[in-house]
Amino acid sequence: MFIFGFSNMVCGQENTAQKFKRLHWLIGKWQRTNSKPGQSGYENWSKVSNTKFTGKGVTLKGKEIVFVEELELSIKGGDIFYTVTVTGDSGPVNFKLTSISKDAFVCENPEHDFPKKIAYTRKGGTVKAIVSGNGQTLDYEFISSAP
Repeated sequence: MFIFGFSNMVCGQENTAQKFKRLHWLIGKWQRTNSKPGQSGYENWSKVSNTKFTGKGVTLKGKEIVFVEELELSIKGGDIFYTVTVTGDSGPVNFKLTSISKDAFVCENPEHDFPKKIAYTRKGGTVKAIVSGNGQTLDYEFISSAP
């Protein structure tokens, strides 16, 4: 009984680790292409370990930073979470990975006010992030700014 349970646990971890590897395409520098007039933005993602990536989302008005969010994708237990910490907010918010494919992933937190869902899709050298919930949708379009 113990051996069967242990082997299931190891297989589950491998499955989660394999899913996490599918997220490697997000690593790099992404310049926002659909910012409001007078604004610009970017997301930068780095690999910390095989189980954790960290990122930063920044919006600028001219040269002044008007919005910053610390981002993290990590394996916690047997699940993958997208964690957002916005400067000035009460603390980190976790969104659990609910769907993943070769070029897309979705993370959700139905208990959060907004957003409830964060979806990323890659197409060539572009990435689109859709943040949605409670009847609102925000689209963020990025192009790779890697040399």
